[in-house]
Amino acid sequence: MTTANVSERDGANALLALNKSQFDLVQRVMADGGYTGNNFAQSVQAMINAEVIIAKQSDLRHGQVTPQRWVIERSFSWLGKYRRLWRNCERKLNTSKMMISLAFLRILLKRF
Repeated sequence: MTTANVSERDGANALLALNKSQFDLVQRVMADGGYTGNNFAQSVQAMINAEVIIAKQSDLRHGQVTPQRWVIERSFSWLGKYRRLWRNCERKLNTSKMMISLAFLRILLKRF
């Protein structure tokens, strides 16, 4: 999460730069159409040596959902079930980050 004046691509690059050591085993990065462009793919390749896969809206034909996009949308759907995340009630950005982390942690604990 970033402030509103930071683009998604710049935020993703900052995230990868800050957490390089945690992405050692990552081979592919899936993103939506907002991350298209060689600059983003090249920066991901340079930072963590991973391939970028873009799940574009144009790939959706006749109501069919591509598997990559399904993974991303399903994750957002799971987060939507947590009422505290519906609105931006937190005063600090770090609190919002922790609430999202706790929601994903709860999802993982319920699954395993």
